Amino acid sequence: MHVFAVTGGAGFVGSHLIRALLKSFPDAQIVSVDIYLPGTPGIRIEDPRVTHLDVSTVDINEEWDKAGLPSPTAVFHLGEYARIVQSFDELDLCWELNLHGTKEVVRFCDRHGARLVYAGSSSKFGNDGQDENLSPYAWTKAKNVEYIKNFANWYGLDYVITYFYNVYGPGHIKDGKYATVIGIFESQYERGEPLSVVAPGTQTRDFTHVDDIIDGILACYRDGRGDGYLLGYGHEWPLAEVAGMFTDNYTLVPARQGERVRGQADTTKARSLGWAPKRRLPDYIAAFKADVEARKATGDDASGASEV
Repeated sequence: MHVFAVTGGAGFVGSHLIRALLKSFPDAQIVSVDIYLPGTPGIRIEDPRVTHLDVSTVDINEEWDKAGLPSPTAVFHLGEYARIVQSFDELDLCWELNLHGTKEVVRFCDRHGARLVYAGSSSKFGNDGQDENLSPYAWTKAKNVEYIKNFANWYGLDYVITYFYNVYGPGHIKDGKYATVIGIFESQYERGEPLSVVAPGTQTRDFTHVDDIIDGILACYRDGRGDGYLLGYGHEWPLAEVAGMFTDNYTLVPARQGERVRGQADTTKARSLGWAPKRRLPDYIAAFKADVEARKATGDDASGASEV
């Protein structure tokens, strides 16, 4: 029987991953480890095969033992602090969840002989590697990659490291300080407000549908080894151009500290596993807009969540 731990299991990507694991491994027992950080949606998957451990990764070793849970086959470690701009104001939280929490997760994997599937951050790439120093978030995530690789050399940890590129899709955060770019655009479009594009608007991002991310994570779990699996669509979208897919009604807002100029995944290594992204951002946005307009036409509340 497979036993999987998913840290951040109540998050956007983590909840999608749990659903995929339930489907791909019918015999699996899954443990969702999540602290339910305020301002995040807290998507709780209710299934007899899912156990919820509502604790910080800092305490995973003690709390897992206390709950009497079996040793995991693998740990999918997604449960870290995951915002760039906010990390400047929440340095202590970023440090605690990313550096301390991941140290404990690595120790947990070592104790149980579990395979570690780690979600690194694509924020460290670009500018000849200097972008890893742009923010507390990027720096802590880059240090975790170094730590995992060194730990593996020191103690023989079985691991694979993936990198996500601007994930969007059903369940992403649309409001509040942790909202994603596409989520913010959706929310503003539904309300008929001008879309807020961070200046200068020419900076690029590689947007990847959550279903493609999940497919990539599973491919890396099954066949990946070591570092370097970049999961993105492989296309650079200027943010102003993305806003223009929704509407011509957008405005520039001041640039923010810590954000990089360009983002595009080199998917060569991930594709070597037989994985390839399938969902296109323009198609997703077109379907979202069609759904919003259809609800408006029928008099439904256009501010409701759309799962396209």
